[in-house]
Amino acid sequence: MKFIFRLSLIAFAIFLYQCNSAPKQKNKLEEKKQVKIKKKEEEKVVKAWDSLNRFNAEAFLTAYGKENPETKVIIKTKFGDIKLRLYEDVPIHRANFIFLTKIKYFNTTVIYRVAKNFVIQGGNSDNLYTQKQRRKYGNYLLEPEFRKHRKHKYGALAAARQWENNPNKLSSPFEFYMVHKRNGAHHLDNEHTVFGEVISGFDTLDKISKVKVGVDEWPVDDIPMTIEILD
Repeated sequence: MKFIFRLSLIAFAIFLYQCNSAPKQKNKLEEKKQVKIKKKEEEKVVKAWDSLNRFNAEAFLTAYGKENPETKVIIKTKFGDIKLRLYEDVPIHRANFIFLTKIKYFNTTVIYRVAKNFVIQGGNSDNLYTQKQRRKYGNYLLEPEFRKHRKHKYGALAAARQWENNPNKLSSPFEFYMVHKRNGAHHLDNEHTVFGEVISGFDTLDKISKVKVGVDEWPVDDIPMTIEILD
């Protein structure tokens, strides 16, 4: 009888254990299922304005450009102002420049290269905050937007890029240059994306071109700048 009683207790205990375990297992499965559904919903959420990174750059800037159609900006320096017009037929580069202007990225940078009778280049600095901003957005790059009619004429605004290990000619989104050579720099056509032009302030470019520079063409005295939207 004791043996039968013990068997009954064991059977009952197993039954209780199974009853207690089954719902937990079911809950775990349901939780996993809910996580999957949640993940799928998150992928559909529209990206926040500051979520730009190297994986979503083109999609982000395409959407940003539609909501921010401005095409005119002004660069302010201690030597004077330079007004720029951005081209609408290079939508990613235009939207990118407007985006960086609106978040005031350029206001932490300087004109860091003055190559006389060639180009004046800006968009970087040794400021730690500048580098922090670049890292924040994952140091993304831009696909080239070459246009046959967009040449490196005098006053052209173009995107800088790395030449080594860059077969696709991807642009730096942060650094740009303005052509200061009277007859242009046409050897750079289809090598760098031209996305705008100087419309006034050539006298300011002339003044900047005369500053003293080091062996790396970086001005001995920094030339800070700010960029603002005009229209």
